[in-house]
Amino acid sequence: MRSQSIRSNSFRKFLYISPFMVLLAVFSYYPLYGWVYAFFDYTPPIPLSQSPFVGFKWFHSLVENQVKIDQLLQVIKNTFGISGLGILFSWLPMIFAIFLTEIKAVRFRKFIQTVTTLPNFISWVLVYSLAFSMFSSEGMVNGFLHMTGLSDSPVLFLQSSDHVWLTMWFWATWKTLGWSAILYIAAIMGIDESLYEAAYVDGATRMQVIRHVVLPSMMPTYFVLLMLQIASFLNNGLEQYFVFQNAFNKDTMQVLDLYVYNLAMGGGSYSVSVAISMLKSLISVVLLFSVNGLSKLLRGEGIV
Repeated sequence: MRSQSIRSNSFRKFLYISPFMVLLAVFSYYPLYGWVYAFFDYTPPIPLSQSPFVGFKWFHSLVENQVKIDQLLQVIKNTFGISGLGILFSWLPMIFAIFLTEIKAVRFRKFIQTVTTLPNFISWVLVYSLAFSMFSSEGMVNGFLHMTGLSDSPVLFLQSSDHVWLTMWFWATWKTLGWSAILYIAAIMGIDESLYEAAYVDGATRMQVIRHVVLPSMMPTYFVLLMLQIASFLNNGLEQYFVFQNAFNKDTMQVLDLYVYNLAMGGGSYSVSVAISMLKSLISVVLLFSVNGLSKLLRGEGIV
C-alpha cells in the first residue's frame, strides 16, 4: 500500500515536469538533427536528400592545408583569450554584489542596482551605437582630445586591432555586471542572520564579517557559476563580435561562433560550419564533465 502511494506520488511529480521536458526535447534536442548536414555536401537550395554523402570529408578539410590550420588556430586563440579573461575576472560580480549590499541607503542601493542591471537588456547593436558615438574618429572622446590639444589626429579606437580582447571583455562586463550580480545578492540575502550576530558578538569588523561569513557562504554559488562558465568556454556568442568587427580588427576579433557564422553566411560553407559547431558542442560537453569531475574530487560535490 505504501509503495503504491510512493509510485503515485512520483508519477504526479513526473507530470509536473513533463511540459518542461517536452520543451527541452523540442528546442534543445530536436535541433541536433541538423548535425547530419556535416556529413553531406550540402548546397542550398538543393534538398539534403539529393546532396551526396561525403562522410568525414569536412572534418578532414579543417586541417587539410597550413592556411586553414593557421586561420583556425588564430580563431581558437581569440576564443581562448576572450573566454580566459572572462574566467579570470569571474569574481567581479560577486565582489560587486558584496559591496552593493553593504550600502545602507536603500534608495541609493536600488538606484545603483537598477543602473547596472539595465545595460543587460540593451541589444549589442545599441551598445555599438553608444561605442561609436564615444570612440569613433568624430566621437566624443576624440573631440575632447582635439579640444584639449592632447591629440592632433583622431585616434582610431574602434578600427584598431590592439587590445581587442580587453575592450571586448570591458563591454561584456559593463553590459552584464549588474545582471550577473543578482544571483550573488540572492545568496547574500539567504545567509543565516545568526552568523552575522555571532561575528559581531565576537567583535568582528565589517570587513572581517565579509571575509569570514559572507565570502565562505557565497563560495558554492560562485563555483557552480564558474563551472558553467568553463563548460561554455568555447561559446562566446555572436552578436557582440559581429557588430564590433571590421576589416581592421577581424583577425583578433573573430571568435569561434563568429567564424562559424562567417563561414556559413559569408562563404556558403554550410557543411563545414556545421562540422565545426558539432566539434565545439562535443568539446563543451567534455569540458563540463571534466570540470564536474574535478569539482567532485576537490569539493565533494558537482552539478551533474
